[in-house]
Amino acid sequence: MTMKSFKISLVTATWNSAATIEDTLRSVVRQTYGNVEHIVVDGGSSDGTMDIVRKYADKYRSRGLELKWVSEPDNGIYDAMNKGIALASGEVVGLLNSDDFFTSPTVLERVAAEFTAPESARIDAVYGDIHYVKPGRLDKCVRYYSSKGFSREKMRMGFMPAHPSFYCCREIYNQYGLFDISFKIAADFEQLLRLIYLHKIKTRYIPIDFVTMRTGGASSSGFSSHRRIYAEHRRAYKKNRVNSNFMLESLRYLYKIVEVCKGNFS
Repeated sequence: MTMKSFKISLVTATWNSAATIEDTLRSVVRQTYGNVEHIVVDGGSSDGTMDIVRKYADKYRSRGLELKWVSEPDNGIYDAMNKGIALASGEVVGLLNSDDFFTSPTVLERVAAEFTAPESARIDAVYGDIHYVKPGRLDKCVRYYSSKGFSREKMRMGFMPAHPSFYCCREIYNQYGLFDISFKIAADFEQLLRLIYLHKIKTRYIPIDFVTMRTGGASSSGFSSHRRIYAEHRRAYKKNRVNSNFMLESLRYLYKIVEVCKGNFS
């Protein structure tokens, strides 16, 4: 398949995201790659989110991009993401959160190049880096999450590649399933554990910064969220029959402490 005919589907789940969704949409319009389908799955917002989405329809058309949306009640963010992936028609699907935006205009062009390079072996997914900013200072990085050191075996310690940078062939989702919405905070980890560790899909790291994320998400809100993440990781291991234990998971926090001391926290 040529790069020009290669379609990338983006899925954005929204709910009362009027304060941030325009940054997300604007960053898609600014992408240099043109064969893009963007699906916004809204949970029934009441703050004008969908008015902003509709406003961008003409901007997308003028760039040759597809913008689709659905607005209806759902069972949370992972349910919304599942709806979007089910609606996707691209060869590859990526997720772009409604309070995040692409770090540079060439991210999707690089993704397409990796999947279509004639000299490349068949790959099922790619991933890269992301960075975090405070909501009031979008130009100041407060944490850089690099996936460079990720390996399949590290998933037994609770590591995973930066999920907002994960672009996967749609047929892989068709074959191995979507998010398990019974997981409330770590469905992304369970899904990647299933795809990467259990089914051994072929992945490739791309050394670029994909996405700028605002701090304050459900998985970054203190000790209670870490306790919930640990509990859901344990359930994910059990569900997928992956051997892990408390000591292995504890190594992830020790690793992070070392990285903080190095000034290279991810």
